[in-house]
Amino acid sequence: MITAWYIIVGLMLIIYVVLDGRNFGAGMLHLFVARTPQERRQVIAAIGPLWSWHEVWLVGFGGTLMAAFPRLMASAFSGYYLALFLILFCLVFRGVSIEVGGHAEDRLWQQLWDFVFSAATLLLAVLFGAAAGNVERGVPINANGDFSMAFFTNFRVRGNVGLLDWYTVSVAIFAVVLLAAHGATYLEFKTSGPVHDRSASYARQLWLLVLVLLPIVSFESWVVRPAVLHSALTNPLCWVGVLVIGLSGLALTFGLRTHFEACAFVASNFFIVGLLAVGGAAIFPVMLYSTLAPQYSLSAYAVCANHNALLIASVWWPIGFALAAGYFIFVSRHYAGKVDVNRDNQGFY
Repeated sequence: MITAWYIIVGLMLIIYVVLDGRNFGAGMLHLFVARTPQERRQVIAAIGPLWSWHEVWLVGFGGTLMAAFPRLMASAFSGYYLALFLILFCLVFRGVSIEVGGHAEDRLWQQLWDFVFSAATLLLAVLFGAAAGNVERGVPINANGDFSMAFFTNFRVRGNVGLLDWYTVSVAIFAVVLLAAHGATYLEFKTSGPVHDRSASYARQLWLLVLVLLPIVSFESWVVRPAVLHSALTNPLCWVGVLVIGLSGLALTFGLRTHFEACAFVASNFFIVGLLAVGGAAIFPVMLYSTLAPQYSLSAYAVCANHNALLIASVWWPIGFALAAGYFIFVSRHYAGKVDVNRDNQGFY
């Protein structure tokens, strides 16, 4: 049952990253792919109807994590306190920039909110990427299950770990490029005209950069935590994830070269699913590794809720998931196809 709940928590996180990740990418790129107010309206319309609904999966991830692994959530939230507040502020500013920017009549204010939108999404990608790097590498957890670390370090390879150090910054850069490529592929799929053409050009360049950075970050992950490689090689789910990455990479290449937009977009989603699946399976059962001493690490079996709590959660979680997924599918089908600014804009811009 504990393994099943680990997979469920991972599933919620994967859904959020795949869905909101395309909004991050579109936000980071919208100042580059859209050069007129009408074109920017087109970009906002591509994400406007669903951006807030994607955050439901982030809330669901937090709720599921609290229900299944409460001790992990208590330890992680206290250690990542500053980073979590920054993420919260960025989410707020992203939402405000979309909502308020659409009501600004002065062009200067519109440009300000455009910049806030791009900056907030960029910082979100950096923070989530750095958080992923910290989970893969580990944090200085003590015998009490607590940890604290500096926000910045001296960035030396053998220096002290921090929320932002040489490794986590590397992972953050990779996350930014990956989500930007994902967003460009989504905009190519959803838009038309000059925005579509520029998005297609950025998608090809960014995915090429992803393929360059992926082996570098993988090697760095092996350097900072060699045991992960052995765990990955012995975990069948990791091999499934690698297969998904390989097949989606081939489909992505085919879709981008032949301008088969739907193929490229679907492959982009599965590429991210494969990456996250490999990362999550490689560290199991340790959910938060201690760089001080391995015995201080927080494993899924040590931080899970009691059996009765997991049984109760097994009843309400499928119901909540089915309702959320059903409504999301219903709304997504309504906004399927290319963007119609008059239909999809909804007053955002």
